[in-house]
Amino acid sequence: MRISLTRVVAVLATLFAGTVLVANPAQAAPAFQLPFPCGQTWNGNSTASSAHVSWEIDFNRGSTATADLGDTVVAAAGGTVAVSAHQGSANGYGNLIVIDHGGGYYTYYAHLNKRAVVAGQSVLRGQAIGSLGNTSRPGNGISPHLHYEVRYPTRSQSDIIRAVFNGTTFAYGVANVTSRNCATSYDPAGVCGAGFEIIDSQRLGSAGTANLLWKGSTSQNCVTTLKMASVGTPTATSAFLEPQGSSRTTDSGSYSYYAGPVIRTAPGCVRWGGSTGGSSYTSGFEHCG
Repeated sequence: MRISLTRVVAVLATLFAGTVLVANPAQAAPAFQLPFPCGQTWNGNSTASSAHVSWEIDFNRGSTATADLGDTVVAAAGGTVAVSAHQGSANGYGNLIVIDHGGGYYTYYAHLNKRAVVAGQSVLRGQAIGSLGNTSRPGNGISPHLHYEVRYPTRSQSDIIRAVFNGTTFAYGVANVTSRNCATSYDPAGVCGAGFEIIDSQRLGSAGTANLLWKGSTSQNCVTTLKMASVGTPTATSAFLEPQGSSRTTDSGSYSYYAGPVIRTAPGCVRWGGSTGGSSYTSGFEHCG
């Protein structure tokens, strides 16, 4: 009996369909980096929490329980914010950000003290998205830490996979990791100074981000524009802050790394923004409380 070439190809396609369709996640994954600013070293622990069901990691640094409270958390890779909400009562994650990186890959950043991005917003790798905290469900007292997950190919909890940073799979258990998330070598809180926490961040094309921070103890806001392209080369960059009912303060020039910090006492609403690389952002009067 003669079998046509077309029939043979069809049979082979059926036999190997699983191999063709099920890819190794590591081959298609984004180039994930540690979700903290460049050069910082963090201790990752995948064993400490009874809530862990798979490859989740809790991150801390410092010698005391609250040493890293308010530290900047950044996007592990570029993508679109799928979730930015307080989900404490629903799942215990507290302030949660989920980033959709495309191709079925999602990263989770839980227990944040503050969220600096909103659902639908596009973010760059290394862009500040919030600050480390201890938010959870009501009555669930936890120490400050970042709970981090990677999920593939869906957002189901059963699809949590091993985390990879700078091309190396995290050594599950307890391990120190140094961030190579080096679009910039600084973070907004480091520019503005002690006590400031990021509360809003806007992407300026692919050239950088404009960032708004708040220091509750002094009722001060701070704005800084961080460059993420042409870093180290002087280019036109600006940052401004305008408390409602008051004048605007602007820092602009040919800067190599960032504009600002622009710091003002602002107990009420503020207008803020910045520019770099030909892109600019100006907010309305907001963050009034």
